Amino acid sequence: MTVQPPLEFIPPAFNPLVWQVSRSLLPLWLRYRQGIAEVRADNAGELIDLYHQFYQGKTRFLLAFRHPSTVDPPCISQLLWNLLPQIAKQQGKPLKSPVHIHFIYDRGIPLWAGKQVGWLISQLGGTPIRRGTLDRQGLRSVRELFVSGRFPIAAAPEGATNGHNEIVSPLEPGIAQFGFWCWEDLQKAKVSAEVAIVPLGIKYYFLEAPWQSLEQLLSQLEVDSGLRDQPTASMGLINGVALTPEQEKILYGRLSQLAEYLLSLMEEFYSKFYQQTVAQENEELPSRLQALLNAALSVAEQAFGIKPNGNISDRCRRVEQAGWDRIYRQDISELDTLAPAAKGLADLVASEAELRLWHMRLVENFASVTGRYVAEKPTVERFTDTILLLWKMIARLKGQSNLNPPFLGQKWAQFTVKSPLLISNYWDDYKSNRRQAVANLTQDLQTALEQG
Repeated sequence: MTVQPPLEFIPPAFNPLVWQVSRSLLPLWLRYRQGIAEVRADNAGELIDLYHQFYQGKTRFLLAFRHPSTVDPPCISQLLWNLLPQIAKQQGKPLKSPVHIHFIYDRGIPLWAGKQVGWLISQLGGTPIRRGTLDRQGLRSVRELFVSGRFPIAAAPEGATNGHNEIVSPLEPGIAQFGFWCWEDLQKAKVSAEVAIVPLGIKYYFLEAPWQSLEQLLSQLEVDSGLRDQPTASMGLINGVALTPEQEKILYGRLSQLAEYLLSLMEEFYSKFYQQTVAQENEELPSRLQALLNAALSVAEQAFGIKPNGNISDRCRRVEQAGWDRIYRQDISELDTLAPAAKGLADLVASEAELRLWHMRLVENFASVTGRYVAEKPTVERFTDTILLLWKMIARLKGQSNLNPPFLGQKWAQFTVKSPLLISNYWDDYKSNRRQAVANLTQDLQTALEQG
C-alpha cells in the first residue's frame, strides 16, 4: 500500500442510457455471476402505491433495506427495475419508467470493488457517504436528494453487511435523522407532502439445499485452518436431500469444532503477539468471541490513538476513518511534488495503516455472530451463513485479496415490503426531544425489519 490522494466526493449523475443497459443486463448478471435465479416480493402493492404518491408529489420516501449480503443492492434493482413494473401492470396500476431509486452507499465500496463500480453507481444516481466522520458534502447530497431528487432514496440502516440471513444488526440512527431533516426541509419550502421510511426485508433461499457442497467446503476449511491434516471422509450428504438427525448432529459438531479451533487460534495470536486480554477457554463461546473482537479492535485503536467508545460497529467506523486519513492524505496537496524521502515516509504510514485495518476487517465479519445461530434453527441457510463467515476469516488469514464467496448453489431472493413509518407520527416528539424521537423511530424500524 502506498500513499494516495484524498478521497473525493463522487457526485450522483443519473444517466438514463446507463440505467437502460443495466436494466437489460441485470437478470442475466444476477443469474450467472451471482447465482440469483429469481427475485420475489410480498406486499409489493404497498411499494407501488408509494411510487404513485411520489409521482404525484404527495410523498417522499426512503427505502430502508436489510443488508445481509453485497448482492442486496443489485437484487433491489431487479425488484424495482423489472419485477415491480410487471406487478403494477398486472394490478392495473402501471408505473412510469424509469422505476428507480437513489442508493446511499459507503464511499469505501469503490476502493475494494474498483473505480468502474464507483462510476456505475454514480451514473445510476447513487450518492456516497463516509460513515466514520462528519461527511458534510455526503450528508448535503443525501438531504437534497431526499427532498427534491428525481427518485426516492434507499439505504441500509445496518450500515454494513452482516452475513446473516436472519439476524438484523443494531441500526444506525442516521436513517431516522434523514427522515426528520426531509420533513423539516419540506415544511420550510412550504411543500405539503408526507415523508416515509419504508422497511424492506430480504432473505435468500436455495433452490436446492447444497448439503454436499457445504460438507466439501467445510472439509477444505478444516484442512486450511490446521484443524485436520487431510479432508474428513465424506458423510455421504446429497444436494437437495434433507439431513437425517444423525447427519445434522455430526455436521453441526464439525462446524462447532472448527469454530472453537479458530477461536483458540486467534486468542493465542492476540494474547501472544499483541498482549491483549482474551477470555478463558472455560467461558461460554459468545463471551469468548466478544472478548476476541474487542482485543482485535483494540490493536487497531491503540495504533491509531482512538478511544474505544460505542458499539462494535461504531468502533469499526472510527478505525476505518483513521486508517483512511493515513492512506488518503488530505494534508498533501500534490503527491508528485513530494521529495523521495517524504514520499517514503508517507508510504510507510499508509502501509502500516493498511495492516491495522486488517484487524478491523476481521472484526467486521463477526460483529453479528451470536454463537447460537445454527443451534437455534439448523437450516441450510444458517449453516451456509456460518460456514461462509468462517471461510472469509480463513481467506483473510491466508492473505487472499479476493473475498468473493465460493458458489454453493442457485438462490432466490425474497423481499417483504413493510408498512411505511410516517415521519408526521413522530414529529411532535421530535420537536420536544430530538434524540429520543430519533431513537424511537430507529427502534420501530428495527422491530419492523426483525419481523420479516
